[in-house]
Amino acid sequence: MWYVLISVLCSVTVAVIIKLAKQRSVNYLQLLVWNYPVALILTNIVLKPTLVSWDSSLPWHLYLPLGLLLPAIFICIAMSIRYGGIVQTEVAQRLSLFIPLLAAFLFMGEQIVPRNLIGIAVGLVAIVFSIGWTKEKRSKGDVNWIFPLLVFVGMGIIDILFKQIALLSTVTYMSSLWIVFVLALLFAFLFLLYLLLIKKQKLDVQAIFYGAILGVFNFGNIVFYMKAHKALPENPSLVFTAMNIGVISVGALVGVLLFREKLSKYNKIGVILAIISVLLIALL
Repeated sequence: MWYVLISVLCSVTVAVIIKLAKQRSVNYLQLLVWNYPVALILTNIVLKPTLVSWDSSLPWHLYLPLGLLLPAIFICIAMSIRYGGIVQTEVAQRLSLFIPLLAAFLFMGEQIVPRNLIGIAVGLVAIVFSIGWTKEKRSKGDVNWIFPLLVFVGMGIIDILFKQIALLSTVTYMSSLWIVFVLALLFAFLFLLYLLLIKKQKLDVQAIFYGAILGVFNFGNIVFYMKAHKALPENPSLVFTAMNIGVISVGALVGVLLFREKLSKYNKIGVILAIISVLLIALL
């Protein structure tokens, strides 16, 4: 379970880096761009993927959406952390697991047991409670709740696409991951050019430093989660449950203790419901 713990810490550290960058006036949009060169380099060094020719036989209908969605949802995560906090964002990310579960039931013919439906229902309620709704926010026309919602939907779609890639027999998963990271890097640099040339932002050197650190922990989250599954091949549900509950719990502790995020009673109920939801889906 050490691999799971390290993966949890890496995942929460990603959110912490984005939060710290915001507090220190680092351009958090630019720092997200510099995450991808580091992730790509580490993929080559650590995972050693087999490089394949980029031709029409590759499943571009999976690669291109993923390459675009990864940086796009990262931006949504950054906005969600900035306006809503680490707790809301981590809950939205982890409960996005319901989307591929529903997709498998609705479109892929998989059976779904009653406890899964109950888990999904509890999870959706947890999302509503975690995001938080107040009369004060509604009266001001605040739409910051949209960012955790986009994270929830976007991460769910990304999960579906990665699951489809894992089923490919013509290309290895590692090779596909490398291609997706290259595409994400290209889209991220296009976004950087937009910020520099269209929005007239100055290149933030600090963002390069923070982005590089972000890339290390983002990659660490992926690698150690994979190692956890390899170390416990007969207990995937245990790894899955420990990872999701760990991130929600540690994220909540870090948000409250380190950044003094204020949780309403609804937010606290949302965190508890999120944990119950994961348990209903994976363990019972």
